[in-house]
Amino acid sequence: MDTSTQTSTQTSTQTGAATTLKALRHGCCPVEATLDVIGGRWKGVIVYHLMDGPKRFGELCRRLPAITQRMLTLQLRELEADGIVHREIFRQIPPKVEYSLTELGRSLEPTLLLLCNWGKYYMELASQQPSPEASSEMSLNTR
Repeated sequence: MDTSTQTSTQTSTQTGAATTLKALRHGCCPVEATLDVIGGRWKGVIVYHLMDGPKRFGELCRRLPAITQRMLTLQLRELEADGIVHREIFRQIPPKVEYSLTELGRSLEPTLLLLCNWGKYYMELASQQPSPEASSEMSLNTR
C-alpha cells in the first residue's frame, strides 16, 4: 500500500469514528444530529453547490461571495471531518485541491432539494406580504 492510499484509509477511519461519536452524542434526536452536521449559515449551501460536481476552492469562493475564505475553509474542514465532503489534493505545480461530496454527502441531496423548494415557497410568500415597516406606517396613518 502506497503512502497516499494509507493516508486516505487512515482519514476514512478517523472520519467514520468522528461521525459515529457525533451521532452518539445526540442520543435519540435525529434532527439535532442532522443539523449538527449541516446546520448553520454555510454548510448546507456549500453542500448544495457541490451537488453538481467537484469544485475548487476558488470556484466555491466565487459562488459564495458573502463568505470569508477563513470561514469557507473552516466549514469545509468540518464537513470533511463529518464524512460529507472529500478533499482531493493533486500533486502538481501549482497545487490543485478539489472538493466533492462523499457517498454520505450525496445522501443529503433529496433533503437539500426539499429545503430549496421550501425556501422558494417561503420567499414567494414573503414577497406577497407587506413589509413590517409598511404595516406600521399604515397603522400610524389610520389613527
